[in-house]
Amino acid sequence: MRPTASPTLAPPVLALALGLVLTACGGGSGAGDTNTVEVVYNRSTDNNIRFKDAFLESVKKEFEKAHPGKTVKLIPVQAPDNDYATKAQQMMRSPKTAPDLVYEDTFRINSDIKAGYLKPLDDYLAKWDAWDQFVDTARAAAKAEDGKTYGVPDGTDTRGLWYNKAIFAKAGLPADWRPRNWNEVLDAARTVKREVPGVIPLNVYTGKGPGEAAVMQGFEMLLYGTGADPLYDPAAKKWVAGGKGFQDALGFVRTVYGEKLGPDVSDALDPNVGTRVATEFFPEGKLAISLDGSWMGQNWINKGPKEWPAWEKDLAQAPMPTQHGQAPGKVSMSGGWTWAIPQKANNPDLAWEFLKTLQSRENAVRWDVVGAQIAVRKDVAADPRYLSSMPGIRFFTQLVPYTHYRPALPVYPQVSTAIGEAMEKVTTGDASPAAAAKAYDEQLRTIADGAVVEK
Repeated sequence: MRPTASPTLAPPVLALALGLVLTACGGGSGAGDTNTVEVVYNRSTDNNIRFKDAFLESVKKEFEKAHPGKTVKLIPVQAPDNDYATKAQQMMRSPKTAPDLVYEDTFRINSDIKAGYLKPLDDYLAKWDAWDQFVDTARAAAKAEDGKTYGVPDGTDTRGLWYNKAIFAKAGLPADWRPRNWNEVLDAARTVKREVPGVIPLNVYTGKGPGEAAVMQGFEMLLYGTGADPLYDPAAKKWVAGGKGFQDALGFVRTVYGEKLGPDVSDALDPNVGTRVATEFFPEGKLAISLDGSWMGQNWINKGPKEWPAWEKDLAQAPMPTQHGQAPGKVSMSGGWTWAIPQKANNPDLAWEFLKTLQSRENAVRWDVVGAQIAVRKDVAADPRYLSSMPGIRFFTQLVPYTHYRPALPVYPQVSTAIGEAMEKVTTGDASPAAAAKAYDEQLRTIADGAVVEK
């Protein structure tokens, strides 16, 4: 997942920090002011990163100019993603503190829907012409089991293999590398280890520390290359037990760390490993290949955390192949964020008007450019400004037809935690892939209340 790298705060400190952020921004005025729309969003924990704040400020000015007498109150919550979600949920529980618009990760939106925090948007969407521009996979990301839609996505991301062409040249590997299956990915890493000692051949995020980054762009990038519906069977409405595909994906992770093709295990299990990949391992020429996200270039341009002018010359991208090269031959995972209206919002109609301003075509293009997003709208994906915004953007946009979204179900965060634990066991060598899969299976049956199918 896109990182918001920051040390995790201890609970008392976290509560104080969040309270200070919200007090400073005047958070949650509650019922009473029908002319103000309150907007809660996550502010980066890196004080050098403020592109989201600047974008929202510009849209606020645009909206207030077009709606005399109306005010937009931006309420940033500066915290890691998990803590931001907790604070937003706390606010949405009461009409006194509920914002009118909230930024929701697709990873969590269904648990918030089940908790009754969010308002369905179908009546608004039926009258909004721009909704037809959104691709089906993105529209589905914010749809609940009840068939209603609760959020409007503002972009997505895709994932693939980033690799260092200079290291590849030293290893005798091709500059236009296109691995056709998992074995060819591993063989390239083994070649780097043999021919270019001292660099990390292959980074695959793993374990509990990196959280969803490990589960989604590490494990699930593998799992979804093993067959159809490998995590959840929508036809049966059941979760899939930890069978062969699950064990094979864990086996890949075990090979990476068992053969010392990846970072040191202590580094790999560090919650901040994603930051190190972006600001140290790749820019300093210490890493050959990383299974990573479309947004990586954002770290190196436009005064990002690590200025690296040579990155577009030194790095290239390749699709992650399916396990044996079986159709469709490549795989990607996508996440993203949505704008949602809380069920207890004081001014939902005004919030919807602001959301439409956020998602005008012009603003949608601007956001996808400054946020290094992959477009979820057809008109944005065809816009020349978007297509020329960053090297590699065409490559990652072309992966959208091959991408998968995580199961949009309330218990998914618990499933994710269980997967992270299984990954950590095989990474450290504490369990074989089969044993780790069995332990996951036992957890899954409890989490899913027995709604599990074998594959």
